[in-house]
Amino acid sequence: MIVYTLIAVFAGFFDRLEAGGFNLVIISAGIAMAIANFKRSKDGRLAYLQGMGTGAVTAMVASIVLGFFFIIMSAIRPNLLDLSHARDLFGYDLSALMAFLAIILMGTLGGVIISLVAMQYFKSPDHKPIEGIE
Repeated sequence: MIVYTLIAVFAGFFDRLEAGGFNLVIISAGIAMAIANFKRSKDGRLAYLQGMGTGAVTAMVASIVLGFFFIIMSAIRPNLLDLSHARDLFGYDLSALMAFLAIILMGTLGGVIISLVAMQYFKSPDHKPIEGIE
């Protein structure tokens, strides 16, 4: 997500509100890889809440790292990450700390929802019906 953010900043489309939506796509891929890897390490048997927790923690850690990156970038070059849409939306200048908290909130809550969806695919064999029993 940090690389994507840098590309968005230098390509000039970071100020578009939709640019942040691609971070959820990146988080989705990371969550799917984390759950798949965790399931492999547990020999293919993964409880639903373990997988969901793995996805949620993955999203939270990724969001915290992106939030700290945002604070560092804001300190280095304050005009580089201009939050004009956020300023217009909320009616006041959005501080780096508020943006940090918003990044964590959006990433973590999005990650929980994505984990719910991903676990429908990664359900363990315990969740499948037993063959031969109707």
